Amino acid sequence: MSPEGTVMSTDPMTPEQEYDFYAQPQNQEPQGPPRRRSKRLTTPVPVRFPPELLDEVKKRAEADDRSVSAWIRRAVEHEIARSA
Repeated sequence: MSPEGTVMSTDPMTPEQEYDFYAQPQNQEPQGPPRRRSKRLTTPVPVRFPPELLDEVKKRAEADDRSVSAWIRRAVEHEIARSA
């Protein structure tokens, strides 16, 4: 148990459990030093996808709890690292 009396767990939480956990003021304090992106992003690059592919990207991004942009950046970085 934490000092505030909440049980700390490393098990994944459901969205409802996360909502309940972070609704408590004692769980809204930042922990550790701030994390910053290591590099600045460039100007946006417009990319078009067929609707079915975009739907799949959105589903996978949501499943990874990421934005669509962050998910696509990670996929591109993975492909570049894989082919290097």
